[in-house]
Amino acid sequence: MAEKTNQPLAPANRHPRSDEQLDALQSMELRRKKRIKLTVYIAAFAVFLTLVIFVFALTVMRVRTPKVRLGTITFQDVNAGNLTSPFFEMTFTTQVRVKNTNFGPYKYDGTNATFTYQGLMVGRVSIPEAKAGLRSTKTVSVIVYVNSNGLPSTSSLASDLNAGVLTLNSHAKFNGKVELLFVMKKKKTTQMNCTMNINILTKELQDLKCK
Repeated sequence: MAEKTNQPLAPANRHPRSDEQLDALQSMELRRKKRIKLTVYIAAFAVFLTLVIFVFALTVMRVRTPKVRLGTITFQDVNAGNLTSPFFEMTFTTQVRVKNTNFGPYKYDGTNATFTYQGLMVGRVSIPEAKAGLRSTKTVSVIVYVNSNGLPSTSSLASDLNAGVLTLNSHAKFNGKVELLFVMKKKKTTQMNCTMNINILTKELQDLKCK
């Protein structure tokens, strides 16, 4: 008698996956990858936007104090005395330069620039109100007349004239506003402080320093 071979039977509840199930799984995986990519793109855009705002705040929206300097000085008339009769009077032309490095115009009020010798005023000139454009320099030409009429006899003018070099200081204070994006206005006050050394013998400017 032939022996019977017992063969295992496949489970009754096990069925091969259909094509529809495979397509559904692939579609779900594809949607998951798309969501991940979208999340990454949104996060990258948020970081980029934050950097743009940060750079914008540090550059465009940052309000800097304008700088004021004297420009070239040209003498028209220079008269000076000596040890026995110390005096001076001179006329020269120069430029007041308002340098605005902001991304908006700087509008300033009218002011006066004073010229002093050893702290005592020897001349003054008016500077009208004006506007320095965004990232530009406003240049105002002025004619200055200075003299020693108001100086006391105790000053050291005689020794300075004997040395041949006369030192004058100039000062001006500017009050104004920087306008950004046509809506934001920021008050800014700046000052001009310059020192000039004038060679009385050659009647020329020897040195000019501004801070």
